[in-house]
Amino acid sequence: MGLFDRLRDSLARTKEQIVSRFEAIVEQADAGDRRSRPVDVETVEALEELLITADVGLAATERIVTAVRARARHGESLRDLVKEEIRRVFDSVAVEAPNGHRPRVTLVVGVNGTGKTTTVGKLANLMKTTGHDPLVCAADTFRAAAVEQLEIWAKRADVDIIRAKDGADPAAVVFDAIQSGKARGRDPILVDTAGRLHTRTNLMNELDKIRRVAGRAAEGAPHEVLLVLDATVGQNGLQQAREFTSVAGVTGIVLTKLDGTAKGGVAVAIAHDLKLPIRYVGVGEGIGDLIPFSAQDYVDALFQEKW
Repeated sequence: MGLFDRLRDSLARTKEQIVSRFEAIVEQADAGDRRSRPVDVETVEALEELLITADVGLAATERIVTAVRARARHGESLRDLVKEEIRRVFDSVAVEAPNGHRPRVTLVVGVNGTGKTTTVGKLANLMKTTGHDPLVCAADTFRAAAVEQLEIWAKRADVDIIRAKDGADPAAVVFDAIQSGKARGRDPILVDTAGRLHTRTNLMNELDKIRRVAGRAAEGAPHEVLLVLDATVGQNGLQQAREFTSVAGVTGIVLTKLDGTAKGGVAVAIAHDLKLPIRYVGVGEGIGDLIPFSAQDYVDALFQEKW
């Protein structure tokens, strides 16, 4: 199954939530010759409600509806207008090119329960299948189960893991992992940090310490900080993201459990409100069920007329 098909299938619940209603809105809006008249109030209200229901968010919904209202009189299809404006939302997010540092150090951060540790294992597997030789670092030293879980995923991905004794300083573990990665010629180095509530100041300060120590171990590190968000949480995850970004310097999002929610529109809210690129999406529970995010495929899958 291709990446588009996998993304499309993961959006099945979201699509099921909106497809029939959107088709009705499209039929009403596109009926007759609309080249000289604006979209009517009922269509606007229905579109607003639909997008909000899909968890696109108030701000992004307002932008999309405003654009549709302004351009609908030119005779363009409502479906095409909505798809184009959502693509514009994603296009407005700056995506930094790889900085060339080797080994590339990536911190994976987030609150407990988002699928952070499993994401590290899946990401290691994805990197290996694309020709890289990753090393995994277990920097969650306060929860023994987290290290054991990561060891299981590392074994599935057939990659090495650096761990320390329970209760060890997480920053020291990260430093050792980067040094080990350099010595072994491993790249990238994927760091699983402890899950932490964005409201816990001491834990967020610890994350800042990990960043500083990583920078001493490798020039420019961490080169990427991926925040794992649970798609089933929807809009509630945005505040988490804001707090993590202010402390940890988040550079990208991993959106997990996309296949288990009807709130797949939150991807649009993330791009619009946070100005952060979505790097990967989780589309299942298997080790191969993490795929690179494509905005074009996302929009096409969500508004595909026929499956």
